[in-house]
Amino acid sequence: MDNVFVFDHPLIQHKLSIIRDENTGAKEFRELVEEVAMLMAYEVTRNLPLEEVEIKTPICTTRSKMISGKKLGIIPILRAGLGMVDGMLKLIPAAKVGHIGLYRDPVTLEPVEYYCKLPPDVSEREIILLDPMLATGGSASAAVHFLKEKGAVSIKLMCLIAAPEGIKALHDKYPDVEVYTGAIDQCLNEHAYIVPGLGDAGDRLFGTK
Repeated sequence: MDNVFVFDHPLIQHKLSIIRDENTGAKEFRELVEEVAMLMAYEVTRNLPLEEVEIKTPICTTRSKMISGKKLGIIPILRAGLGMVDGMLKLIPAAKVGHIGLYRDPVTLEPVEYYCKLPPDVSEREIILLDPMLATGGSASAAVHFLKEKGAVSIKLMCLIAAPEGIKALHDKYPDVEVYTGAIDQCLNEHAYIVPGLGDAGDRLFGTK
């Protein structure tokens, strides 16, 4: 699929399998989601531009490379996206963090916004949108809509797992948004859960039902 990148790194795949396991408790689930997000951050930032700078090592002065001032924004979709934030910030501590609060109406399955707080200079930042699961694509599409309304231009979505239906729904509306995921699963069931999936990511992160 265009603009879809699946992480095949053994560490990500190994940890993702433990995350999927129904016997994995909330504490271990949270830790693993954070670890996988940190590993994914390494790849999702691969194309950040570099510039040469002059530094002085203990031995001599030399030319070296640093990220060329590209501003990043990390935007979790509440509440499950919160589980991925700390892993990202461990590698990108200077990134600004916004929040988009959405919930899925249990009858219509459509996303409903209840909170949106973004960095004021969102239009100048490369945005990494976080949500463990891309299921129907409704929440991701709504979040992208809010970001674009605020002026965001460069948006990437990072998730643990994705359903083909969700990818298609997102790209039907926003083909420019790159999707980074640990796996593309089989399908959605009649309740719009990803199969085989990992259950409800928010409930498993926070120990709720």
